[in-house]
Formats: sequence, C-alpha cells, structure tokens
Amino acid sequence: MTRHPAYGELRPVTPVASVLLENNPGSMTLDGTNTWLLRAPGSPSVVVVDPGYEDEPHLAKVAEVAPVELIVVTHRHPDHAQGAPWLADRVRAPVRAVDPALCRDAEPLSDGERIDAAGLELRVLHTPGHTEDSICLRVTHDGVPAMLTGDSVLGRGTTVISDLGPYLSSLRRLIAEPAGTVALTGHGPELPDVSAVAGEYHAHRETRLDQVRSALARLGENATARQVVEVVYVDVDRSLWAPAEWSVRAQLDYLRAAGA
Repeated sequence: MTRHPAYGELRPVTPVASVLLENNPGSMTLDGTNTWLLRAPGSPSVVVVDPGYEDEPHLAKVAEVAPVELIVVTHRHPDHAQGAPWLADRVRAPVRAVDPALCRDAEPLSDGERIDAAGLELRVLHTPGHTEDSICLRVTHDGVPAMLTGDSVLGRGTTVISDLGPYLSSLRRLIAEPAGTVALTGHGPELPDVSAVAGEYHAHRETRLDQVRSALARLGENATARQVVEVVYVDVDRSLWAPAEWSVRAQLDYLRAAGA
C-alpha cells in the first residue's frame, strides 16, 4: 500500500476513494483521523465519511474538494463525528449515522441498507463492538468492493472494544467479505484485504481471552480490569494501558456472562 498523506493533502487510494488526513495524531488516533471522500469517476459530487473533529481548517479543505451530496458518520466518537454539523451547515448536506442524535435532515442508517450517492452503491454493515453504533460501509464500483471500516479495523494495531460478543460477530461478518476487498480504515493506512485482517483480529481476541482467563486463575475471579492489564499487558507501553483497560473490562464482562 502507498504512504500515508501529509496533513491537508488529498490522496487517491482507489478509483473511487480518496483520503484527507486530519492533523490530530495521538495514541488513540494514530496518524490522525482519515476523512474519506467517495465518488465515481465523472461524478460532480462526493460522499464524505467521518469529517473528524470540529477542526475548521480541515473541514474547509473537505468542503473545497467538490459539492457534498451526503455526510456519513461511522460511529459517535468525536474524532469521527464532532465536525459533521459544522460541515453540514457549510455544504448544506444531510448527515447519516446509526445514532439518530448524529443525523441531520435524514433518517438513521440501518443494517443492510443500500445507499446510491455520488455515482456509487454503498452498503451499510452494522458492526457493533467498538461502539454500539459502529458501522462499516462497503463501496462498490464496476463490481469491485472496498470497505470503510471506521474504528472496527484500524490500519495498524488493534482497536478498543466496548462489547466483545457483538465485536466478535462483527469480525465474522468482515471475514466473510470477498478476498482482496481493500480496508479503508478510520486511522492508519489502508490494508489490502479486510477479510484477512478481520481474521487476524479475531484470532488476536481469542488469544487475549485465553490470557485473561490465565490472569484470573492467578489473581482470582474478582480481579479488576486494571489488575488484569498489569499481568496481560506487562510488555506493552504503559501509555496504552488505559485503553487496554477498556478492552479488558469488555473481556471480563464477556467471560463472566458466559460463566467461562
């Protein structure tokens, strides 16, 4: 895959998808938020996916690319959704998301829904786990699919989860995608095969579950998420322990609900 763009540089990734990287790097956002602009060749308008924070210089660059037909938000976190109202006001476009509170002048998205916009066919996959309202968005042109993954799959590393059972189910949906479907991620570089990386994520989660089970055997069934992190993530940079604790809490909830 090609290099990540400089901030403010619109970079084509596929014939129908270009990315504009927001200047908000961090431990949770990696290089920054990827704002995706989708349109078929020859389309006068674009679909914007994940405008990012209310970062006016970034959003102004998005607005300058082409008339915006639709804004889609993959989930509620502010590094993806906060800037949507500002952009909607600027370009006079509707905003759609699973969460009705994020929508503007449009209905909430539903699982399996087909959207025809900017000359493209978009298909909504509700993929809860990172958040309950997370979606992935399949974009198909000339029979060739790509998948916008939001934070369900990242360009490197693994994502924080809030609910493990639904997340494992979401990964299985992505594993079922055709081989070679490019993953257009919410943070980090694009990946060549969303099915393959979802399989790796699923295996990673199963390994982590085994590690958490072992930690509980050592620490006792009433161990806190923080205590488990200190055992399972001992070799991980401590700056990542806080988000790791969120994921471990989800794993503990999953194991305790299953009586495992």
